[in-house]
Amino acid sequence: MSDLHTYAEAVRVIKEAILRSQYRAASSANKEQLSLYYSIGCYVSKNSRDGFWGKGAIETISRQLQKELPGLRGFSSTNIKNMRSFYEEWSHIVDRRPMADEYKTQAVVSDSELNEQMLLMEIRQPSADEFNWSDFVAIGFSHHIEIITKAKSLEARLFYIHESATRFWNKYTLRDYLKADLYNHRGTLPNNFTTTIPNAKQALKAVNTFRDEYLLDFINIEELDAQDEDLNERVIEKAIVDNVKRFIMTFGQDFIFVGSQYRVEVSGEEMFVDLLFFNRELNSLVAVELKSGKFRSSYLGQLSTYLSALDTYVKKPHENPAIGIILCRDMNQSFVEFAIRDYDKPMGVATYSASKDMPERFRNALPDIEDLKKLI
Repeated sequence: MSDLHTYAEAVRVIKEAILRSQYRAASSANKEQLSLYYSIGCYVSKNSRDGFWGKGAIETISRQLQKELPGLRGFSSTNIKNMRSFYEEWSHIVDRRPMADEYKTQAVVSDSELNEQMLLMEIRQPSADEFNWSDFVAIGFSHHIEIITKAKSLEARLFYIHESATRFWNKYTLRDYLKADLYNHRGTLPNNFTTTIPNAKQALKAVNTFRDEYLLDFINIEELDAQDEDLNERVIEKAIVDNVKRFIMTFGQDFIFVGSQYRVEVSGEEMFVDLLFFNRELNSLVAVELKSGKFRSSYLGQLSTYLSALDTYVKKPHENPAIGIILCRDMNQSFVEFAIRDYDKPMGVATYSASKDMPERFRNALPDIEDLKKLI
């Protein structure tokens, strides 16, 4: 069989699958699209990986599909290869069954029949208990490709699928969280949330909301003075306020900025919270205290007092108690866990780093700030 005949057959089979899929798409568009892409991925994988197709086959098939179905979107050679990856990454987990009752089971069938049967495959819910099928089919194909490309373990992939589905992340938000490695940083900061937040579900939300380290690449480390901690904290605070949108993107979803140096008065004494946020998911005020050096146990007493004042004078009746985060340059995690355990206000300690703290090989990959200024 010549390559041209093989490619023509491939184009015919895929085109028929596309047209069948378009007729069914109105009722379950996303699940239908994933099933279509999964079955095409299966078909392309079987033919290209086993050597039946020659070099450049996918590119040739893509061009021909564009000619026969003018205006067709999503079937570039790159996307067809993505379909193949989608199938290959999930085929060992999901349950594949034929969609049509007339699926042939006899031992001897023609190549054409085998190809058509392959494209009648439907992606189905796996039996694994931890697999949330409604989340899986709720997100788009581009989300799936981002996830399988950048998250390698099943646990991490299921985490990002769930977060994308329930928090309605667009592709670019998902990409940012994948880059920040949210899965491996979630819930690892030393905290006392499980002992200070009575509701277990709320405590788990708090644990998963904060990470143990944040990259604040907009802070100019050169402006910091090693001798003056108060000055350094003001410099960091100003950088965060000036870049508050980027900070919230780094800090996490559902944060609303309330203010900096937020004033609370108690019995004639003034207190100023460095940064105050409100988190919609937690339904709580979140006080962030900035520290330019290493963690000290005295920071917890100061933050605990701020949280008491916020709960008494600022918190609304329908809101949960305020949560406090100390954001410092460095910490001994074991010591923090020891120091924080006997406090009755929900608090955690995280560290931050700037671009100059990154290994040299990563810093060299970043654009030069002066070049960026010239472009702007």
